[in-house]
Amino acid sequence: MGSLNLERKWLFPLVISSLICIFLLVTFFNMGLVSSLYTINSLFAIFPGRMTMDNTSAVFAESKIAQPSSPAGPTIPRFAYLISGSKGDLEKLWRILKALYHPLNHYVVHLDLESPAEERLELASRVGNESLFAEVKNVFMISKANMVTYRGPTMVANTLHACAILLKRSKEWDWFINLSASDYPLVTQDDLLFTFTNLDRNLNFIEHTSQLGWKEDKRAMPLIVDPGLYLMTKSDIFNVNPSRALPTAFKLFTGSAWMVLSREFVEYFIWGWDNLPRTLLMYYSNFVSSPEGYFHTVICNVPEFATTAVNHDLHYISWDNPPKQHPHTLSLNDTGRMIASNAAFARKFKQDDPVLDLIDRDLLHRKKGDFTPGGWCAGHPKCSTVGNLMKIKPGEGAQRLHRLITRLILAARSGVNQCK
Repeated sequence: MGSLNLERKWLFPLVISSLICIFLLVTFFNMGLVSSLYTINSLFAIFPGRMTMDNTSAVFAESKIAQPSSPAGPTIPRFAYLISGSKGDLEKLWRILKALYHPLNHYVVHLDLESPAEERLELASRVGNESLFAEVKNVFMISKANMVTYRGPTMVANTLHACAILLKRSKEWDWFINLSASDYPLVTQDDLLFTFTNLDRNLNFIEHTSQLGWKEDKRAMPLIVDPGLYLMTKSDIFNVNPSRALPTAFKLFTGSAWMVLSREFVEYFIWGWDNLPRTLLMYYSNFVSSPEGYFHTVICNVPEFATTAVNHDLHYISWDNPPKQHPHTLSLNDTGRMIASNAAFARKFKQDDPVLDLIDRDLLHRKKGDFTPGGWCAGHPKCSTVGNLMKIKPGEGAQRLHRLITRLILAARSGVNQCK
């Protein structure tokens, strides 16, 4: 009987100890399994899900492991503008800047070296003294002006300069838009922001074609020198001999000098982690009207970006056929066609032409000299201070622009006229 009681005395501790040991073993095994699975999955995570023979983009483990959480919905985009002008363009540039202004965006303004010092100083004074610009700090003037000749590479250099400034000044923009003082918006910034909110942020709106036609003989083959690269006064480009053959290392494209480019593409041709942007920049340094070819040739010769090119510049422009150096100057007679185009911008306009007053009144709902009203406007007078930045009030312009962009994206997805 004593022996039986002794066994019962040790039975309970033995059972408890056994259960604890089993629990510890299972826990240890599970932790090891989870750790092993995590290690294996981490190794696979550093490789792209879809690998192709021509994929040369770098893939970093950090970008896969430390993925930021996805936002609940699409965020409002931001635009980075270059607005450039020359001699006599001060008033036109100031008018379009106020028509385009939105506190979410970023703006670089530039009057080239041909404009008198008095005009550049006046522009700097207006930018510095505008209370809203001082409050938001999103308007920057290039004080060390560049010499710009449209037909030479200096316009490309000026655009690259502005892109570099915008990249350095802010990480918070999604598309770059270049405009001249002779352009004008046909939609409000709220219309534009609303329409672009649901778009793929990698899309590039750049009119392009590889069918050079008459440009092959008149622009691609001649060799030119742009005095704007080394002189302080503007003079036209001049030809040098001999001419050159068409390149074989890359395919030439041409199109509009006015573009809406994604931040990713801007970073590519500014930072140039592959050498193509620099090679093409040197090639286009003696190319006639290089702004109508450089960016187009870059984007269409890089497979990763060629599929992002949408073949339109979002402008309404009236050209001769074949096009001359400059388009028709728009007037009240063009109002119907401008609106029917559903474009975001139009060019070119004379200073204070009556058609600009009509656009202000009927399309932008803007009083002359004021900012274009939007959901952000607050204070008295209206738009004198910034209210709710996230409040967007689209109008009829958003509907027009949406129709155009929907059609363009459908065409791009089908591959119609995309880098061809």
